[in-house]
Order: sequence, then C-alpha cells, then structure tokens
Amino acid sequence: MTAPRTLPVFDRLDLLEWQLCQRLARHGSRRGILMLLRAASRLGDWPAWVLLVAAMPVIHGAHGWSLTWHHLLLSLLAIGVYRMIKTRLCRERPSITFQAICCTEVPRDRYSFPSGHTLHAVMFSLLTAATTPALLPLVVPLAVLIAVSRVGLGLHYISDVIGGALLGGLFALLGWWTLPTLT
Repeated sequence: MTAPRTLPVFDRLDLLEWQLCQRLARHGSRRGILMLLRAASRLGDWPAWVLLVAAMPVIHGAHGWSLTWHHLLLSLLAIGVYRMIKTRLCRERPSITFQAICCTEVPRDRYSFPSGHTLHAVMFSLLTAATTPALLPLVVPLAVLIAVSRVGLGLHYISDVIGGALLGGLFALLGWWTLPTLT
C-alpha cells in the first residue's frame, strides 16, 4: 500500500512557511513560553469548551440547556467534517517534513491540516459572541492563545491555523442560523 500523497498546493505552502514556523517554534521552546503554550493547547483539547458548554444552563437558566445541546451537536458535526478533511488531505506536520522544526508536544497523529484546536476555538468564540458576550474577555484571548500555541509548539503550519479558523467560522455561521432562541 502506498503512502497518501499531499496536494501540490501544500508542498508549495510548506516551502513558503517552514522558516517562519521554525522561528516561532524556536521562540515557543523557551521555558516560560513553552509552559504557557502547552497549557493553552491542553485547554483547547476539550476542557475549555466542555466547561463553556456546561456553563450554558448556569448562565442562561433552563433555556441554557437548548444552547448546551446545540453547541454539543455542532461540535460533533465539526469534528466529523474536520476528521474527514484531515484524513483526505494528508498534510504532514511541519516537524515531519522539516527536521529543523522542533515539535515540543506529542502530536496525536501525523497530519496537520486543518488545526482542529483552532477550529473549535474560533467556533466557540463566535458562538459566545452570539449567546454570551459577557464571556468574550475570557474566551477570545484563550482562543488566540490556543491558535498561536499550535504553531509555537511546532504542531502546525500557519496556514493550518488559518484553515482551522476559516472552518470554525463556517461552523459558527451554521450555528448562528440554527441557534435556539432564548426567551
């Protein structure tokens, strides 16, 4: 069985981005920054978003349960589409393609496009803007830090993060269209 082939556009992007990604990963390997990036990345695995979704009934009362179910179903749909894209496009992580890029966190798999962490960070930030804007001062900086952490830890190219952000924006748009009304 032959190994999956990446798209030629990724080969070109890899060559354009690798030096900047190497520089960012080098800065991200500094002890204090590394601890911050790892913490942000781990929060973006799932804990931050589970906490946010679980807080909806507390914040919005009984109507918050409909938001909880809405956000949960949207997130599951996003995960399904994300995995389908990631396993079809097969862009290898920067540290695999370029030995000079140090990966300071163990990747879950071999492929990097799109960034699922960034997808969820953007999606939940935009859903928070629509449903619970008072939480934006907490959610937006965390979302930005999660996105930055993916490149700083050597796990993703910048275009992986941009792709994840765009996909997260599309799912948030779908979420806005299907958002239950709180009355």
